Amino acid sequence: MKSMSQPFKQRFPWNLDWNLLRTFMVVVEQHGISKAADFLGLKQPTISAALKRLEQHTGQVLIIRKPNEFSVTRAGQVLYTECAKIFGSVSQLPSLLDVAHAELRGHLSIATTSHVISDHFDDFLNRFTNAHPNVTYSFSVSESEDVETTVSQNRASFGICLLAKPPENLETLVLYREYFGLYCGARHPLFEVRDIDPKDLEGEPFVAFQTEAEGGPLAATSRLRSRLKLANSWRGVSSSLNEIRRMIMANIGIGALPIHVAKQDVEAGRLRQLPPYDELPLVNIYLISNPTRRQSDAEATFLTACIAELSAIDIRERTYGA
Repeated sequence: MKSMSQPFKQRFPWNLDWNLLRTFMVVVEQHGISKAADFLGLKQPTISAALKRLEQHTGQVLIIRKPNEFSVTRAGQVLYTECAKIFGSVSQLPSLLDVAHAELRGHLSIATTSHVISDHFDDFLNRFTNAHPNVTYSFSVSESEDVETTVSQNRASFGICLLAKPPENLETLVLYREYFGLYCGARHPLFEVRDIDPKDLEGEPFVAFQTEAEGGPLAATSRLRSRLKLANSWRGVSSSLNEIRRMIMANIGIGALPIHVAKQDVEAGRLRQLPPYDELPLVNIYLISNPTRRQSDAEATFLTACIAELSAIDIRERTYGA
């Protein structure tokens, strides 16, 4: 029987904000929170909050913080030693990448759900491609459930998709987060209404993603519709964001779209966001990989670099449509 703590241990490095380790190192090396704040150019409460989050992630008290007292616990000393090793390895990455620049070859097959739009991921792809010009890529588009199955069956290097819950057999990293809003097209009677009351949406027909069913990764959008008392059942359904967009514009029904994806259509006068405008569904988009896959050099290098680069960016910066 597997230990109950095993799933936690497997998810720990994926869920941990690696910036917390860097902050913790500085706190230890500067012998205090206020000194660490000065060193990093941050406010003291920010450092204290980061330390508290790290202790919550590890389940350990790392530093004794009392008036006129600062000491690192035994667990803190162990963590600091490991952090030093990690940052030592990270500091070697530029030279390692330079050595491998002309040598790394291979193919990356990425299964993805439709309309994954992330500037941060695109920036990473650009840097990785520039560093490794001999690596080739293929992207296949399918439903999130099929993406998960494809990666589980080792038929793709990685997957990018929505998840109802992180699967225990796969490694997951939150690639980015996106807020969903409700939209109508220019053909809808509400499009030109100056002030729309949420009550105006009662009974309105709607279109939906197939993953909006209860228990699915987009169930939050279904609950939003229920709260607004839209029609009892959908008038149109699709797994493709482009087809949901088409049905909204054709006035088949109101539909939910990622706010940052719909922005261009809103600015062009093709779509209008409908109320409510706050407390909207927030959805995670994951990068998934199979830990049992025997990765090629290209796959291993890509995954390591992606985790390192994206983990260094606060999740709030990787949240779109707020």
